[in-house]
Amino acid sequence: MQSDPMDWVAVAALPRVGATAFLRLLENGWSPHRIVRASEDEWQWLGLNLLARQNLQALKQGRGPLKEIQLNVRDWLKQPDTHLLTLDSDHYPALLKTIADPPPLLYVRGALDQLHLPQIAMVGSRSASRAGVQHASEFSAALTRAGFIVTSGMAHGIDGAAHQAAVNLNCPTIAVFGTGPDVLYPARHRILASQILETGGAWVSELPPGTSPLGHNFPRRNRIISGLSAGVLVVEAAPRSGSLITARQALEQGREVFALPGALNNPLSQGCHKLIREGGQLVSSVDHILEQLAPMLGAYAVEDAPAVEPTVLPELSTQENNLLQALGFEHVSMDQLVALTGISVADLNVLLISLELKGVLENSGDGYCRI
Repeated sequence: MQSDPMDWVAVAALPRVGATAFLRLLENGWSPHRIVRASEDEWQWLGLNLLARQNLQALKQGRGPLKEIQLNVRDWLKQPDTHLLTLDSDHYPALLKTIADPPPLLYVRGALDQLHLPQIAMVGSRSASRAGVQHASEFSAALTRAGFIVTSGMAHGIDGAAHQAAVNLNCPTIAVFGTGPDVLYPARHRILASQILETGGAWVSELPPGTSPLGHNFPRRNRIISGLSAGVLVVEAAPRSGSLITARQALEQGREVFALPGALNNPLSQGCHKLIREGGQLVSSVDHILEQLAPMLGAYAVEDAPAVEPTVLPELSTQENNLLQALGFEHVSMDQLVALTGISVADLNVLLISLELKGVLENSGDGYCRI
């Protein structure tokens, strides 16, 4: 019998039936159609809890929370460019299907074809430094020009910079939500989200419409970001961050993992350094990524990826240049700068503000770092 997507919606929404349990049911011949129409005894034999059984019984009577979710999905599907992909659909991304716990359902808004093109994930800190945002933008632009679809989670910081760089080139990018496909989060990225659709990209979620931003959904979301992609690039990450979760999931999924190194005393570099120690590949140019992933591009390659251009310094005074050299590329506190240069705090403040306005250093709150 033909698969009914609404049966998949109902089973995916059952309490304590996650992606792994759903896949196990499928492998044992229990299709969503069969589960929804089974008897109370069969639901108990399957190990469904009382609440799940009650929800299914209510659904048979045309009421209850599962029916409400189905109605919400039907309403969402009436909007332009919306798609509901089940795990048995021909349009389901083949690479994502190979992970241990592929989402049973994908809610997609936008260009469906982009899910089947070569993707690279870019992730990193939400509280990214100015240098981190710049690196994310430059790498995303170069990888996009090379023919990759850049995939990320539309969070603040590195994610947003990666998406924006692709959008600025009028090229597609894929945003994987940790909310329902109709809930734009963070709200600050509403314009970016619209631009993603306007430039031929897509929004992706495994969660039904109306799902609000709950903390436990975002780590689960990360496996989709890595699962869709041939590799993951971590730009900045603290020692404990969601970006490292994504990277570890990527390693478990057999994906290539890349990390940008940074200053030894920069907290946002520690996660990347830890990742490199654990098997991630150190990256200092786009070429390092393309050496590993370019063969999969084939006919999709648009052009050779340009090297990331070095930043051209603005014109600096002698004092500013001397201070910049003393600063180096490490994170330095004001007390350390006074000791290094012998310049008073008052005079240093004037020079530091000038250098910050010229975009060559960043005030991180407890010190300064050269960009």
